Amino acid sequence: MGEIIVEEKGKKGGKRKAKKHSTRIDMTPMVDLMCLLITFFMLTTAFSKPKVMVITMPEKDTPEDKNRPEIPKNRTLNILLTEGHKVYYYIGIADPKKPAELPQLIKTDFSKDGIRKFLLIKNKDLFTKIAEYRDNRVTGKTEVADTTADNAIKKMKKDDQKGPIVLIKADENAKYKDMVDIIDEMAICNIASYAVVDPSPTELEMLKNAPK
Repeated sequence: MGEIIVEEKGKKGGKRKAKKHSTRIDMTPMVDLMCLLITFFMLTTAFSKPKVMVITMPEKDTPEDKNRPEIPKNRTLNILLTEGHKVYYYIGIADPKKPAELPQLIKTDFSKDGIRKFLLIKNKDLFTKIAEYRDNRVTGKTEVADTTADNAIKKMKKDDQKGPIVLIKADENAKYKDMVDIIDEMAICNIASYAVVDPSPTELEMLKNAPK
């Protein structure tokens, strides 16, 4: 900080002269402030990690794909997103060659009693298994490293043969937020297999006739 100029008294009846001091700034408080700022930025940089959303996108068909096993219809869960934050789903496959056997779209939403509740019911076995494993780690019954735990959960999902295989389909009127929300639901419900694909013309036609 700057120093204060002190006035000196002159002789009796004379003029007062200001005592001149050289200008000096005390940098000690500034050094303390710099140390605090450096510590603050180091902590905030370490805590704010980039968030990455993993999305499984469909790949182009190859000749080898013709021999791959078909997805069981009873495990195929189609989730359709459209305007107005509307969510529809149906189980199975919408075969355009069999218009009389097209599945009926069921309307739901993003509430706790909506699509999440249905996903938890369909994925009950795997969800319960993973939840129990995580609870055992929290309570200390199972002591393993984070990497080992992540690999164990990945293996549970890979070995699952009962849970739904979810196909997420959004038309051109769906909002980006709806896509983010539905992928969050996949993580919350521990869905092992899901992918983002384009809706078929048949499904777009089903959306037009779906309950509002």
